[in-house]
Amino acid sequence: MFVRPCYRFKDGKRHAYWSLVESYRTERGPRQRVVAYLGRLDEEGRLGVQEAVTPKERNNDHQQHLPFTDDEALHPDPDVQPRWVTVNASAVRVENCVQFGGPWLALRLIKKLGLDEFLHKHLSGGRAHVSWSSMALILVICRLCKPSSELYIAEHFYRETALPQLLGVPVARINETRLYRALDELLPHKEELEVFLKNRLGELFDLAYDLLLYDVTSTYFEGQAKGNPQAQFGYSRDKRSDCRQVCIALVVSRCGMPIGYEVFDGNRTDSTTVETIVTTMESRYGKANRVWAMDRGMLSKANIKFLQEGGRRYVIGTPKSMLKQFERELLDESWDHVREGVEVKLCKSPDGDKETFILCRSRDRLEKEKAIFARFESRIEEGLKKIQASCEKKKQSAVKIAERVGRLKGANSRAARLFDVKVEEDQEGRAKLTWNKKESYRKWAALTDGCYILRSNITDWSSEELWRAYIQLTEAELAFRIQKSDLRIRPVWHQKEDRVLAHILICFLAYVIWKTLAQMCRAAGLGNEPRRLFDELGELRMMDVVLPTSEGIEIRRRCVGRPNEHQSILLDRLGLEPPRQFETSDL
Repeated sequence: MFVRPCYRFKDGKRHAYWSLVESYRTERGPRQRVVAYLGRLDEEGRLGVQEAVTPKERNNDHQQHLPFTDDEALHPDPDVQPRWVTVNASAVRVENCVQFGGPWLALRLIKKLGLDEFLHKHLSGGRAHVSWSSMALILVICRLCKPSSELYIAEHFYRETALPQLLGVPVARINETRLYRALDELLPHKEELEVFLKNRLGELFDLAYDLLLYDVTSTYFEGQAKGNPQAQFGYSRDKRSDCRQVCIALVVSRCGMPIGYEVFDGNRTDSTTVETIVTTMESRYGKANRVWAMDRGMLSKANIKFLQEGGRRYVIGTPKSMLKQFERELLDESWDHVREGVEVKLCKSPDGDKETFILCRSRDRLEKEKAIFARFESRIEEGLKKIQASCEKKKQSAVKIAERVGRLKGANSRAARLFDVKVEEDQEGRAKLTWNKKESYRKWAALTDGCYILRSNITDWSSEELWRAYIQLTEAELAFRIQKSDLRIRPVWHQKEDRVLAHILICFLAYVIWKTLAQMCRAAGLGNEPRRLFDELGELRMMDVVLPTSEGIEIRRRCVGRPNEHQSILLDRLGLEPPRQFETSDL
């Protein structure tokens, strides 16, 4: 800040007045704004105001005194001595208190990734007052700090945070139309972004991309989305079969770092996406000696053939029905312990080919499946008793009773094969229901509860290594949970296809930043809870502190609140330090 003279002609004479001016940085260059008009000041007064811009505190009960020294920019008279100005401490006030910690932390992570430089380079500014790169950053930061609509960002979120000062973009320049257009500008750079971020993350955290984890989820629409051909009815992971949806196929590394994704029609089955995803990733990153881990939904004869013919290595889940071919191995007690409560066993392929099958048995999964089986058995038994009682009370059609039995078993399919049910008609045409339990199936269920089976064409890995590669798929599942809960990728409110794709891209970028913070937390010994850290540091505020003086001049300083003890520990562990007094160049 500095003091600037301004002049006014009055009664034929020129009168000099003074104003306190602040210089600040914007994306279009440095700008200046008047903080306060000071009126007429003598030489001592000008010196005092100039020094008050960077005050040194002195406390005296109810008053604060600020010392003043020379400032070469004012060319003071060397004979003029600085003087003290008195601040009324009881009238000091705080104005414009806004959120600082969350947006500031998000920007620091963005700069660490170099995402801001990438966007500035690839998103042309054109003749717009605000570059599209800044608008895209606003969308990503909001998705991290407070996921919401573009309208909410324009009308509430942006003005309630320190982003106008952090980015140098005035509140008046932000509206939902420009945010929507920023989505359109960002989408064409999706592939370049994925390649850039994959390489950058590998450099920052020394990541190995030898194991790629692949999974598919869905996200549903609010509205008809008639203008979007990808919006279709299909199997909903969100239990919203009444809504149209799109499917999102995500590839992550063994630690959950996202590598790339693709969006498919909402009625696309998982297994039909494998060839598209594998060839897409190989075209971007090369066909290195990678291992693909996928769940059983990706399994098909065509996919196995595609992977094998291309010389690709894989570990894929297999339907539980195939356990019947390994009954002898299940009865054999020679299992390898890979973790507390988990055992595995390598088996040769029943077909005699080069594949290896891995039998897995989990104690926790055993207890869970036993409880589920018992619950479904009880439900079917109670339902059959009710149907049987209704047949005895009144005459009913055997066809109607068979339909009721079918619905009952369909709703409790896990234990349906345990019951052998017969529906017959007696001589009077009355439905008669009889049933019994097949103990042979109960024994088979007891043998296979807690078991699952994998298949792989990798021959130089141990059973434990193959199992651990497959179990890493939980990282892909965790990525979907974070995007759906913390980043609110669902439901999708956009109706146009390109806007939907851009919305998903914003969520992808936010997740990359999320995982960047997670890696930093893990390296700093802070666990793996980025949301908790965002919430904790999000309590930091930026505000304007106004100091009224005895001469009627108000001195205004923009400051950042001091972190509390817990916040200070977090910042120290992460190697971050927020500015005490706000300066754009400090960010």
